[in-house]
Amino acid sequence: MNDKRVHGKSAIQPKPLNGTGVTGKGMHGNGIHHVNVNGSLYPAKVKSRRQMWDVQPSEMANNTLNPIRAIVDGMKLTPNPDKPMIALSIGDPTVFGNLPTDDAVLQAMKDAIDSQKFNGYAPSVGYLQSRQAVANFYSCPEAPLQAEDVILTSGCSQAIELVINVFCNPGDNILVPCPGFSLYKTLAVSMGIKVKLYNLLPEKSWEIDLQHMESLIDERTSCLIVTNPSNPCGSVFKKEHLQKILKVASKHCVPILADEIYSDMVFPGCNSSSLASLSSDVPILSCGGLAKRWLVPGWRMGWILIHDRNNIFGSEIRQGLVKLSQRILGACTVVQGALESILNNTPERFYRDTISFLQSNSEICFNELSTVPGLNPVMPSGAMYLMVGIEMERFPDFKDDVDFTERLVTEQSVFCLPASAFEYPNFFRIVVTVPEEMMVEACIRIREFCQPVMRRSWDQCD
Repeated sequence: MNDKRVHGKSAIQPKPLNGTGVTGKGMHGNGIHHVNVNGSLYPAKVKSRRQMWDVQPSEMANNTLNPIRAIVDGMKLTPNPDKPMIALSIGDPTVFGNLPTDDAVLQAMKDAIDSQKFNGYAPSVGYLQSRQAVANFYSCPEAPLQAEDVILTSGCSQAIELVINVFCNPGDNILVPCPGFSLYKTLAVSMGIKVKLYNLLPEKSWEIDLQHMESLIDERTSCLIVTNPSNPCGSVFKKEHLQKILKVASKHCVPILADEIYSDMVFPGCNSSSLASLSSDVPILSCGGLAKRWLVPGWRMGWILIHDRNNIFGSEIRQGLVKLSQRILGACTVVQGALESILNNTPERFYRDTISFLQSNSEICFNELSTVPGLNPVMPSGAMYLMVGIEMERFPDFKDDVDFTERLVTEQSVFCLPASAFEYPNFFRIVVTVPEEMMVEACIRIREFCQPVMRRSWDQCD
């Protein structure tokens, strides 16, 4: 309503009387009703319309749903008491203790705490020195960065939330990979933003079906999300494929949210270019953080890198991000204090060892499950995940991937995440961060689980 109002306040303001801030109409200067009783100011009594307690959750709360929790919480997970549980479902590399972060990372945190310089509030976008450290670490000639191009956030998840918020209004739509990280939909739907799923192609190492993606774009498409390397697929897009993605975004003038939390967690022989380094005209907000590459997800340190091609974002998007970051008081200050040292002093050996371990476990899992009839694993090229297709027609005892993975827990105490949680049925995701001996044992159990089911299927055919 804008009749007789300017910026939400009445265009006609009553005059204060007697220097008290109380007007002749009983209005305080801020528009709140007051009455004067014995020289004191009290709020005017307003008759309540409520006759009973009726406290309801907000629409945003009701619309918030994590697809993973929705599926997992509904599963009947009763492990086989004779076999210890092997959980291959949680994307947390710290769970089993076999992938500790580097001593240099821990020392940086200890030094930050001991300095006692980082116990107070930081600017909502982060300390300038810490932002400059991130800018220096990720800057390249094709995509240069300065401190002003970096916003520090409480984990990569908050970075993603801020980007979706700054790009989208209720009623807009965003393009999200399928299968893809469930958080995108959780955040968008809660804010009244429509999610359009574009297909990834397992037969092409999970490349994007570009024709399908482009067909989903309309006048209300406010953002394209590209996840590279991928959760849940472990895929890494080649440079040529990334260029084709940028071509579609450029053609339709759609900005990109690049989820690059797994950047540089790429197996030898594969190259992972950042989208921004390949873009000449598409503006990109890249989201990343310490969680995965440095193996400290609980430290909650993320960032947004602003790559504004041709000043398309201008000051408006930047200011929007600053304002949104002010809703909370920013990322953990102690981790910010350690950030420069973490980025500059973590040895390359640590990165190499982590990637080598992930690649080895991925190869073990892929090679073992490739020989199981009815299972079709897709070899990853990075990140921490491997997707396995289920030929459901060869497993008539199970109605879907949720039923399959539920029974796998019951019989073999191996928990893999059904890909229905990523809106991609008849697959399941394996996290490859477990110790090698557990990876081998899990594959043996999966084989044992599938064999009697296959035998029953063959018996029925006979």
